[in-house]
Amino acid sequence: MRAVGLRDFAGLRRDDEPLDPFALARFAKLMVVDFDQIKGLSEESREHLLGTGSAAWSGGTCSRPLPNGWRLVILNPKHGRQRNNATLMEEVCHVFLGHKANRLAIMAKNKQGSTIARDYNEADEEAAYAVGAAALVPFTALRRLVLAGKTSVEIARHFNVSRELVEYRMKVSRLWQEYKGRYPEETEQPRVRYNNGSNAAPRRE
Repeated sequence: MRAVGLRDFAGLRRDDEPLDPFALARFAKLMVVDFDQIKGLSEESREHLLGTGSAAWSGGTCSRPLPNGWRLVILNPKHGRQRNNATLMEEVCHVFLGHKANRLAIMAKNKQGSTIARDYNEADEEAAYAVGAAALVPFTALRRLVLAGKTSVEIARHFNVSRELVEYRMKVSRLWQEYKGRYPEETEQPRVRYNNGSNAAPRRE
């Protein structure tokens, strides 16, 4: 019901209308800033985040608000718009669900060789991801599209999200067996979903 409420708040009238998290973010007082605008980041950290470490983070919200009450959100520029939509939607859900902001720090190595990361509340992260995914891909529309024979790629393209998110929704909505029966060749390899934390590890669905 919380996901339905978010879609209603966004002014969507049909269950198959794509939800734009970037339009919804302003109601949560979240300002998305370009990664290149980050100041004070060492060249080594920048190269790591955009290079070998780019697969280990999706984005995050700064815990300290601006004087006007807004918070800054940074998204991984190496990820496509579809994955960034899911990341931003998760951050929007943290606000609407009343979650306490995590203390954000860029993943890097300090002088002692230890990894610097952010505080991580797994329960909040799971709840925000689940509600955000349900708002982006509603059950009724997803079920209708699956029964109509649409592939996960086609459904993902329709809602402007990743194929992995669509398949996650199929599994939690108990539509996966139906889909596997229609497209067994697409379900042989496990999909990987990354959490939205800078220190997150990939999860296999």
